[in-house]
Amino acid sequence: MNVVIRTDASFEIGTGHVMRCITLAKQLVHEGAEVLFICRSFYGNSISFIQSQGFHVHTLLSDKNKKHLQWTRDNWEKDSEETKLILGSLNKKIDLLIVDHYGLDIKWESKFCSVVNYIMVIDDLANRVHNCDLLLDQNYYFNMNNRYKGLVPEYCTLMLGPSYVLLRDEFLSIDPQKIKRDDSINNILIFFGGTDPTGETLKTLKVIQKPNFSHIEFNVVVGEANPKKEEIKEMCTKIKNSIYHCQTNNMAELMLKADLAISAGGATTWERCFLGLPSLIIIVAENQEDVTNVVVEKGAAYCLGNSIEVTDTIICKEINSLCDQNNERIIEMVGNCWEIINPNIVKMKLVTRNIMRLMK
Repeated sequence: MNVVIRTDASFEIGTGHVMRCITLAKQLVHEGAEVLFICRSFYGNSISFIQSQGFHVHTLLSDKNKKHLQWTRDNWEKDSEETKLILGSLNKKIDLLIVDHYGLDIKWESKFCSVVNYIMVIDDLANRVHNCDLLLDQNYYFNMNNRYKGLVPEYCTLMLGPSYVLLRDEFLSIDPQKIKRDDSINNILIFFGGTDPTGETLKTLKVIQKPNFSHIEFNVVVGEANPKKEEIKEMCTKIKNSIYHCQTNNMAELMLKADLAISAGGATTWERCFLGLPSLIIIVAENQEDVTNVVVEKGAAYCLGNSIEVTDTIICKEINSLCDQNNERIIEMVGNCWEIINPNIVKMKLVTRNIMRLMK
């Protein structure tokens, strides 16, 4: 089975699209598929990282003076033509084209109906029409079963909700039933995505250097694409109880060790829920708002607000509040995480199963 994935990363849109596509790609390779990527080289791209994971990447040139997302929307036809040229150069039939990109929609996808056997879209905005055979939206919404009505063909197989979440093997190898958590907070994980576009990591580091947090161990994780990673690394060297990690391969281990996470509201929300890890969330992008609000309403996390509103004083106050002894909020959040995600279903890798079933 030949699979091509069209996705991007950049300082503007972050690395989440690429990371979930790599996870899916590895699962498909395990099923015998050949997978390659097509990515555009905007600033902050993850092309070298994808290659380090063992995948070939065909690179599309970018206009470095333009904003990534808007450029793609305005130049979707150029993008489709360049992508189609790459597919033609492969000299083999493409069984599945996977598209994970907010800047592309039915216009782009329709250009490939006669070129590939099947098209799959990964989305979580539900704000545009698609022409696809499969659609994945792994986020939790109260109206998730109705979000894509009228936006996809009737024959499209919908994979909606956290039961379809794409988790790496390092997570799937853990049995959440054996995780022991209580209301104590001795270890806190700090991670705001691959690029941390609003600088929340530095903001949080200013808080944890206070003497009243000296008894807590902090694991600080940044992505290779984070433009302030060296400044963050330098600051961590001055905070004796903090450990700096860049593009770590043991995120599951760090989450398992943590009693609390201070994070953005992106894809790692579901990793935290899978492991029953309570979190303080700072919203760093508009597309994180709905998901964060639902997770907070379900009691699995607490939202500090949008990044522009959150000060170090607010962060400090909430950490202190959760560090109080006999804090029932922590225990409640742990249980509510597992109310959102059923680990046993996630372990079945339903997305890969549906793809393989379609290919037969």
